[in-house]
Amino acid sequence: MLDIKFIRENADKVKKAVQDKNINLDVDQLLDLDAQRRALTTESESLQATKNQVSKEIPKLSAEDKKIKLLEMKEVDLRANELKEKLRAVLVKYEELMYLVPNIPSPETPIGKDDSGNVPWSYWSPALGHVDPKETEKVKSIPTKFDFEVKDHMTLAKALDLLDTEAGVKTAGFRGYYLKNEAVLMHYGILWHALKKMQEKGFALMAPPVLGRSFAFYGSGHFPFGRADQYQVMTEEDLQKGITEPVYLSGTSEPNLLAYVADKTFEESELPVKMCGISSCFRGEIGSYGKDTKGIYRVHEFMKVEQVIVCKADVIEGDKWLEALREIAQEMLMDLKLPHRVLNICTGDMGAGKYKMYDIETWMPSRQNYGETHSDSNLTDWQARRLNIKYKGSDGKTKFAYTLNNTVIASPRILIAILENYQQKDGSILVPDILKPYIGKDVILAK
Repeated sequence: MLDIKFIRENADKVKKAVQDKNINLDVDQLLDLDAQRRALTTESESLQATKNQVSKEIPKLSAEDKKIKLLEMKEVDLRANELKEKLRAVLVKYEELMYLVPNIPSPETPIGKDDSGNVPWSYWSPALGHVDPKETEKVKSIPTKFDFEVKDHMTLAKALDLLDTEAGVKTAGFRGYYLKNEAVLMHYGILWHALKKMQEKGFALMAPPVLGRSFAFYGSGHFPFGRADQYQVMTEEDLQKGITEPVYLSGTSEPNLLAYVADKTFEESELPVKMCGISSCFRGEIGSYGKDTKGIYRVHEFMKVEQVIVCKADVIEGDKWLEALREIAQEMLMDLKLPHRVLNICTGDMGAGKYKMYDIETWMPSRQNYGETHSDSNLTDWQARRLNIKYKGSDGKTKFAYTLNNTVIASPRILIAILENYQQKDGSILVPDILKPYIGKDVILAK
């Protein structure tokens, strides 16, 4: 959410952001509603001031004058009630549109309609380290090379009894799955490795609720834009008790981590607030039908370790933390020795609230392409305004904070890259060094 004063004074910038981010919003309609809101509010306040003044004068009036004034006040009350109803209707639509106003993207953000406009920022491989996208020949040599025909993660996992999607679909429906045997140890081992790394880097570890009320999702920006992807939970018992406010299964711990600090005002010395949450995540994947239906790339239920940072309202400070979070995500992939690339996400592929965003994609041999495994975003004060997260600056002024978030690791998607990049000619899977203590072996063989 942007400050309405900023929107009024920078309407052209907001309109450009709306266009560049493909947001369905009429900025002129919003500004018209704002003008109506202010006019109705001013008149309502004027009527209330009149009523207050008259209430002081009435005791001093004669009986006849009192009757006249009371009749006049009845007219004022009728007008006040009329304004109240008009204002209520205007505010409903005004607030609905305000929640759609996007953040202004950073100057470094590419302009593009969709993911085709994303720009490679860097590449990394165990052999070459960091490679600039301009070094074309080096970039081509980054992906894992094999001297045998590559198998996809489904073929490998079934042969090694690591995954059962047929039983998963029978039990949980479309995109359901069971992880089995060493895949379970790998799944939890990599999550544990991520948590320990975050603890060492000074992040407060949290296991937040999986369920969240709508304010948390509106606050983070997952509502109204991604509402269709959130599973709504309402039991028969809730309905019988007259409970009408639903709760939702979170698609990431970000909304509930942010809700933890909603309506708080920090001292500047308390910033940055660094939180790391681990949770099960649930996504409807509405609009993705027909995409990545094979395997465990796009599933309805997974686990994720997520970072959220609340820092002071300073562009340089925000940029510093965005890069620090990117480095942490890359460090996880370097620990696993997985080739990957960083993309500077364009306006048409970033969320409405994003100021600047990176995706990190890991090489998946069976695709002969990279697949998204991490996302790193700076939202400046866009979320903080929605959730009323503030701090008192060293100058004594209270300001809205900046917020950032980043994927440390998400599983089982990352297992695709591990299984495929570590596969051997005989169908076995070498275990990455950092996961050997959790799995208890160097190689996964057929049962």
